[in-house]
Amino acid sequence: MARLVGLYNADGSLLGELRYLRTKLIERDSCSLCDLTHGWNPLGKRSWKRACEEFEVEIELLHKDEALPEQLSVVETLPAILHLKEDLAGGTSWVVGMTSEEIANYRGAPRRLLEVLKGRCQ
Repeated sequence: MARLVGLYNADGSLLGELRYLRTKLIERDSCSLCDLTHGWNPLGKRSWKRACEEFEVEIELLHKDEALPEQLSVVETLPAILHLKEDLAGGTSWVVGMTSEEIANYRGAPRRLLEVLKGRCQ
């Protein structure tokens, strides 16, 4: 399977995490990828970890301030899940595997999200 990277709609710094928490609590807005992989658990949800093990999928999870410029350049909105696609000449480029709206559709269903993602990114 292609290399996968999930990009959160939050910065990884302490200030970024505090901003995200404020947004989640006060504005009732959140990052659907954060909700799927961590929720309120800073160590990550067991359901996410089990799904990744079951499907033998490794997704590198990055905050937006940790992402490469070429990763950010291919997304319209965050969060998103990207995969590294190889072209016929042997070059690679980042491609959106799942958009923010699509990730939100799998809230509470990490197994289904990974099943769909695996089918798209092989």
